[in-house]
Amino acid sequence: MNKLALLLPLALLTACGEEPAAQTAPEQVATPEPIETLPAPDQALFSAKYAEACPDEEAVNTAVCKRAGLGSPDVVCDFGLGDDEYLRNEATLTAGEGEWAFADPENVCVG
Repeated sequence: MNKLALLLPLALLTACGEEPAAQTAPEQVATPEPIETLPAPDQALFSAKYAEACPDEEAVNTAVCKRAGLGSPDVVCDFGLGDDEYLRNEATLTAGEGEWAFADPENVCVG
């Protein structure tokens, strides 16, 4: 009887390992279409846009652009003109049709 008591758990363990695994259907994952976005505006892009909008003003010396808010299409750029190394001025760029444009072009020029 003692031999049977030792062999029974061993037989049960080997039987458990022989059960076939459940077949799962392969999942189809939808691939999202790529969204074309504009590159983040940098100092060079902002300087070119400002020079185009304000040809009579001094050139942009320094500029830093940041998103206006989470999910916002607008970018707020702080900038300095001429020899001024401080970011004293502010302008907003908005994503247009394939390019960045000033949100308020009439009031972007400092002087």
